[in-house]
Amino acid sequence: MVMQNEKLKGHLAIGAAYTIFGLNLVFCKDIANSESVSPYVLFTLRAAGASALFWLLGAFGKEERIEKGDYWRIALASLVGLFIPQMTFLMAITMASAIDTAIIGTLGPVFTMFFAFLFLKEPITGKKAGGVALSLAGILWLIFNSVHEGGAAVTSPMGVLLLLVNSLSFSFYLGVFRPLISKYSVVTFMKWTFLFSLLVSLPISARGFVSTDFAAIPVNVRWEIAFLVLFATFVAYFLIPYSQKRLRPTLVSMYSYLQPVIAAVVSIWSGIDTLSWQKVLSAVLIVGGVVLVGKSRSAGSAAPDVEMGKP
Repeated sequence: MVMQNEKLKGHLAIGAAYTIFGLNLVFCKDIANSESVSPYVLFTLRAAGASALFWLLGAFGKEERIEKGDYWRIALASLVGLFIPQMTFLMAITMASAIDTAIIGTLGPVFTMFFAFLFLKEPITGKKAGGVALSLAGILWLIFNSVHEGGAAVTSPMGVLLLLVNSLSFSFYLGVFRPLISKYSVVTFMKWTFLFSLLVSLPISARGFVSTDFAAIPVNVRWEIAFLVLFATFVAYFLIPYSQKRLRPTLVSMYSYLQPVIAAVVSIWSGIDTLSWQKVLSAVLIVGGVVLVGKSRSAGSAAPDVEMGKP
């Protein structure tokens, strides 16, 4: 019963995180189109804000010691799980159409499944492969029936490359770093992760900070940046490692398919789009795939689904 409760908490956490990311996709495009801040400056603002919040939160808890040999592993996790995915995405959305961005994003769970197989020895079972394929079919069906062009009219080769790097990098993070994440509390792991990412980004964004006219940023863009820092960075990246402690990597990655679904729901709610049988069918396929992956066995026939870390 305890294990089932922990799995439920993991599902709720990752579901909430990717719901936030679904809204984040809309705001990131709006910020990029406003040309108020560069991708480098925007990432540094997110890293600085989240780092400050995690270190502030950590100050109210018990100090947790990081093993000396783990600092470089956390630094690598920050590079492939935060810096590279966020930076490549912020750059790619100005070079890729909405539909191409969504399609390439569907490769994430496939990449994660193979990385988890290679590095964590998670078996690629029939249920797992079938679940990924079923959800992939559902999300592609949704994309081709719902996603409208926006941002770049034509996707450039560089846009495709950046999106592939984005998907590969974050999938590598999900598929490889679960044991390290489970070793420490969420706050401890994330405060160091964001600090390392901030240190990497500062030299790159320094010139952009000097040339950015922050007073000229429109009010609505300021609110969108605030949402990115507080919710799409601090809250969402608290929920992701929380769920990684309780769910297997491929299952966590499957929730990325929520992003286009959230975009479709927002479009229907705002009157831009309408509910159709195609959207209902895609939702059924996506949920069915997630359920199949959730029922697949983990490494070892009797191995538990939940690898408990510190709360």
